[in-house]
Amino acid sequence: MGGPIGGVMGLVFGSMFDGMQSGTYVYKGEGHPYSAPATGTNRTRPGDFAASLVVLSATVMKADGKVLKSELEYVKKFFHQQFGEKLAVENMLVMREVLKQDINVQKVAQQIRQYMDHSSRLQLLHFLFGISSSDGHVHSKEVDEIRRISNFLGIRTADFDSIKAMFYKDVYSSYKILETTPDANHDEVKKAYRKMASKYHPDKVSHLGEEFQKAAKEKFQKVSAAYEQIKKDRGMN
Repeated sequence: MGGPIGGVMGLVFGSMFDGMQSGTYVYKGEGHPYSAPATGTNRTRPGDFAASLVVLSATVMKADGKVLKSELEYVKKFFHQQFGEKLAVENMLVMREVLKQDINVQKVAQQIRQYMDHSSRLQLLHFLFGISSSDGHVHSKEVDEIRRISNFLGIRTADFDSIKAMFYKDVYSSYKILETTPDANHDEVKKAYRKMASKYHPDKVSHLGEEFQKAAKEKFQKVSAAYEQIKKDRGMN
């Protein structure tokens, strides 16, 4: 990994190496996701996604000037689900060091935009909102930071609003998730659902590996739930 992300990770692993030498860090296992093999030319690799996830997560967690235990627990749980216990421990060690770094989020996000496919960027955004809402409260500074990251990532406002609505509910959330409006007719709602179901289908991130496909199912399920809620409210078949 080169560019801004490579620079951040270089500082992090340098610090961790010093810690290992002094006995601060005891885990030196191989097979870390950051070194995952490429799966194809110009494809986003699992390691690329994991590194991007750690760096952007750190910027969101620091946006309101404090890092909450609930946020760390959310990240720890995610890494445990994705990589297993050993690599979850390693990822959290990396996260702890990344949180100490002064990160140029614009340059990092622009690097991600250049090399990461759209579906993977949407999956990143979904995870960032998960962090922000992990303690059950809306943190305006964190949402503003995610919006800024989203803009740098080249994500459309409609996609941003759709994913945000999965976490921050209001009377129009179901429509926002489907990127439609309450005045849409039944056929337009059905068309919107089919479009979003295709956009958020877990197969869109299959190149990241089975673990990330599992995480992507959550987005897909929220689209289906939004559609079912609209059908119930309207009495649609």
